[in-house]
Amino acid sequence: MKHIVLLMASCLVLGCSTGNNRGKQFTLDGVWTLRQVDHPAGYTRTFAETEETYLRFYDGDSVMYQCLLTRAETGLTISPIGQQRVMLIDKGHGEYVYMEDDDPYPLTLKGDSVIVIQQNGILHTWHSADDIANEWSTEIKELMVADKQKDQTGEQRCYMLSAKERRQASFIQWILAAFAVFVVLAVSNYVISRRRRQQLQLQLQHIQEVKQERPQVVKQAIESVEASYFASDEYQALQRRIATGDILKDDDWHKIESQVRKIYPGFSSQLRNLHAMSELEYQVCLLIKLRVAPSDMAVVLARDASTISTVRSRLYKKVFDRKGGAREWDEFILSIGA
Repeated sequence: MKHIVLLMASCLVLGCSTGNNRGKQFTLDGVWTLRQVDHPAGYTRTFAETEETYLRFYDGDSVMYQCLLTRAETGLTISPIGQQRVMLIDKGHGEYVYMEDDDPYPLTLKGDSVIVIQQNGILHTWHSADDIANEWSTEIKELMVADKQKDQTGEQRCYMLSAKERRQASFIQWILAAFAVFVVLAVSNYVISRRRRQQLQLQLQHIQEVKQERPQVVKQAIESVEASYFASDEYQALQRRIATGDILKDDDWHKIESQVRKIYPGFSSQLRNLHAMSELEYQVCLLIKLRVAPSDMAVVLARDASTISTVRSRLYKKVFDRKGGAREWDEFILSIGA
């Protein structure tokens, strides 16, 4: 009979509140801590954050777990008390009927983080504990459920939730996640590098095939063009410009690149396709193609002779994926592009 009356009362309250404009639906879901108790006689008890108090974990608006809570820098201490069935009935305007195991109590909402429940004339003020909910919600729920399933010995159990262990677990998870990212990047880089090496091998093979299949008449024509250019006034002017020891300017490099393209039409494209090059690396290759001595390269590029040698050796390693000397790179540059 009691259940029928309560159900009718609930329906009546819900029906009356249907027309109210309540905005966002309020829910008890989450963690709440008891911060103040006001007795009818005027006595008030407040609970500091570090003081033992009560904690309620609401699993939606249907189940409530309650325990004693003590906070410390090292973590939380929890002593489970029990579990109750609950229901929240919205009356509108921040007023609610809070049902706990079929017993109704007035509940007043004060903002989004404070509720006041009146039980037997005593006002219990509960504060939303978002910090605890965000960090410990899963552990608290699992602990409450597990404790309820244990044998009822009448002895109150106490559980420690260690902040240190949680930080260590988080750190381990971070390490595992970082390691997973590292593995993914390593595998990705390996695949990209392998594809790049395969592409290079195909390009080098193509260059070699073109050179081997070149008819003798074409070879002779190329040699004739080279000989004419190296005997020309244009090339001699370039040599004199280099011999002055001045650093080559942008205009000089434009002329050099233009001359190389006239004599070796496919050189620049073949070179660029082999590997992404810096400006210095590309300029060194142009000078190699025009038979400029390494010592002169160092002068017009304002670099040490050792730097020029290192650039050539490094390029050989990048393209052929094996160690090689500067002269081996020079021989390769002289063999392509015509």
